[in-house]
Amino acid sequence: MAAPPNFEEGQSTYRPPRFNGQYYEWWKTRMYDFIMDEDSELWDVICNGPYMPTKKIGDLSLTMPKTRKEYNDADRKEIWEALQTIHEGTTQVKQSKIDMLTTEYELFRIKDDESIQDMHIRFTSIINELYLLGEIIPRNKLVRKILSILPSSWESKVNAITEAKDL
Repeated sequence: MAAPPNFEEGQSTYRPPRFNGQYYEWWKTRMYDFIMDEDSELWDVICNGPYMPTKKIGDLSLTMPKTRKEYNDADRKEIWEALQTIHEGTTQVKQSKIDMLTTEYELFRIKDDESIQDMHIRFTSIINELYLLGEIIPRNKLVRKILSILPSSWESKVNAITEAKDL
């Protein structure tokens, strides 16, 4: 998976990925990997978020917050899911994003004053966002899409690739 455009960080395993307000799905994957690599108990840090695990006290209907040492896997999972919902939205919001990106993919064209490199960066960004939302487009379909939108000056190269790769 390619990084978002203008990725400014190195590939250090000692620093967490920086969230700049965009590409949440990409950041989420990197952050999850970073935290789990450091120590799975670091999930406890998330406890100060919108979900606080509680426990019942005796037979009374009283509940009190659990200490971090009392958290179980289900508590940690619910904390992470709450964080995801805050940034990704509900299932309906995700589906709307998928629909919007699918339309953007289907209508994708190279701009008149755009270089091949800039077009590829734009295209890859759309594909990565779809991938992170669970929509995977087969590689051969992606290749055909790129070949179909190249300018006519690329026709001989498109024909050569098409024949060589039996597309």
